[in-house]
Amino acid sequence: MKITIIGIDMTAYKTFSDIALVAALKQDDKSAFAEIYERYWDKLFSVAAHKLEQLEDAEEVVQNIFISLWNRRLSLNITGSLNSYLAVSAKYRVIKMLEKQLNQKKYADSLGKERLLDDSTQEWLEFMELKGQLEQLITGLPEKCQLVYRLSREQGFSQKEIAGQLGISEKTVEAHLGKAIKTIRTGLNVFVAFLL
Repeated sequence: MKITIIGIDMTAYKTFSDIALVAALKQDDKSAFAEIYERYWDKLFSVAAHKLEQLEDAEEVVQNIFISLWNRRLSLNITGSLNSYLAVSAKYRVIKMLEKQLNQKKYADSLGKERLLDDSTQEWLEFMELKGQLEQLITGLPEKCQLVYRLSREQGFSQKEIAGQLGISEKTVEAHLGKAIKTIRTGLNVFVAFLL
């Protein structure tokens, strides 16, 4: 269920662009965070609910996106649009939730529970195949490019944090990420619709 943030005058923030909201958020502005939450909660929930069977799981995915956004607000470095940034966050969190559910199913199977063969089994097989293809594409990237991609997308580091950790410029980090994303999108054009 959607949580409404109360006690904050939101009228002025409704007119802010996403860029202005992100800038305010990086200055620890709770009202900017509240407006981002109000602006994107429904959209992210819709994306997650479309991919997950349980609405509670979709709610958990969306809440975790916003918790992460708030916790990382001071070091946030969004180079594209906020909309794209949140859509990609939703995609990866949905994949993690599906992996978690798959592991729970495997555990239940190991306890001797009956496995039902239906459409969802086919979906899991397709998901695992896509996941394998994604991992293959990531592994095929040049070493530094692969490292930057994994730090950004799998561990949630900002470009600034990656640059500091690897001793390279943020521009270089951005170039590696751009190359990685382009290669992966080309190789997995099936994911493109999901990224939008």
